[in-house]
Amino acid sequence: MNDLTISLDAGSPVPLYEQIYQYLKQEIQNGGLPFGKRLPSTRNLANYLQVSRTTVDMAYGQLVSEGYIEAVPYRGYFVCELEGIYNLETECKRKTSAVQQVKQEFQYDFSPSGVDLNNFPHNVWRKLSKNILMEDNKKFFQLGDPQGEYEFRTTIAEYLHQARGMSVSPEQIVVGAGNDFLLLLLCNMFGIRKKFAMESPTYRKAYDLLSNLSNEVRIVEMDEAGMRIDSLEASGADIAYVMPSHHFPLGIVMPVKRRMQLLEWASRSEERYIIEDDYDSEFRYRGKPIPALQGFDRNGKVIYIGTFSKSIAPAIRVSYLVLPERLMETYRRRGRMISSTVSRVDQLLISDFLNGGYYERHLNKMRTVYKSRHDLLLEELKDFQNICTISGENAGVHILLTFHNGMTEEEAIRRAAEVGVGVYGLSRYFVGNENENEQKSKLPVKEAIVEKKVADQEKTVDQKNAMPESSTVILGYANVEENEIRTAVELLRNVW
Repeated sequence: MNDLTISLDAGSPVPLYEQIYQYLKQEIQNGGLPFGKRLPSTRNLANYLQVSRTTVDMAYGQLVSEGYIEAVPYRGYFVCELEGIYNLETECKRKTSAVQQVKQEFQYDFSPSGVDLNNFPHNVWRKLSKNILMEDNKKFFQLGDPQGEYEFRTTIAEYLHQARGMSVSPEQIVVGAGNDFLLLLLCNMFGIRKKFAMESPTYRKAYDLLSNLSNEVRIVEMDEAGMRIDSLEASGADIAYVMPSHHFPLGIVMPVKRRMQLLEWASRSEERYIIEDDYDSEFRYRGKPIPALQGFDRNGKVIYIGTFSKSIAPAIRVSYLVLPERLMETYRRRGRMISSTVSRVDQLLISDFLNGGYYERHLNKMRTVYKSRHDLLLEELKDFQNICTISGENAGVHILLTFHNGMTEEEAIRRAAEVGVGVYGLSRYFVGNENENEQKSKLPVKEAIVEKKVADQEKTVDQKNAMPESSTVILGYANVEENEIRTAVELLRNVW
């Protein structure tokens, strides 16, 4: 036992048995305890460490179950031969290190896709998971309803009625692993060669996905109210993809008048539909939450997409569709052949999370956290008004800065990166230009409301001359602590 220099910390939140287990595991992986080495008996090691024998038994038991040591009857515990595992872990660490070196890291990262995970309710999540798995129900591990568990869909319907002003039935809801999968499912239902209308800038992944599935995507002009109906009509599109409650990335909220015009456009043809992407409507800082467009729909024209990824955690990967009743027959013919992509355990877990009131409490907490960071960031940026205009600050978890001092987007990003601050250009969200490089360097920005000048057959204006250089960057604050915001803004103040 003299070569086992285990130092236990009784005040640590890590259990003693786990401290013993981690030490022995590391020694075995590093070669400190070679193959065939006999370990002390549980009684002797317990006496040596001044802990209960049960504590050592638990540590040894875990090592045996993972294959690091083996118990030989009447002889004791011996280290297993782990050369393959050791090399594998070393190689994984080497590759991970190489990837990290390639990826640019910032000391302060204002990524617009960030989510605060420090306030994730780990204890509640762990408790609910344990309760579900303790039921020992074998059905949890079998394929369930392709639409999703009925209990979960019922919970979603109740939540949408309470929070988003929607009256839907569980039969209209389809659960899927993320918005990307749900868009794939919709494309399978509609068939190929549909004409989709999208704004520019927009959610880039949705544009790329629809474009790569043999669909024709028409870029539609937008103004301060969102997608322009005259441009939508002229596009000849069948399906309009919009984010009316909080446009990404511009932060525009579509007013009621434009919403009614959009619904009226859809009602003019049996083949027309609206996809409403409601990805982060939970976070709004002025006034009450904006009701969903689907709540105004009386003709079965709105396809609603919601997600828990932004409000709980990205890794949850649970989203859902609300289909108009007129599309349910299409789903039954073309969609139900695809099995549910979300495990039944995860569905019931989130259902319990909502029904137990934990989700509401978590949302209220995150609204407070994000509101505090939002207010602090705006306060710190007050003296930037002589060089830029701030917009998109009323909802979501990001803001836009449009420079009017001659600084370009590219220059602003470069200067920020030099002092370890990550900011992101608006240009990456513009779509529809075949020349990607030209698109990223020539972008229209006017009073923080960006209008994409798309040349079509009826236009004679040279698009290159009509588009000034971009000068807008995005600052997301969801995963930046308040003390980090102060420091990062001070660094930006020095370089901008």
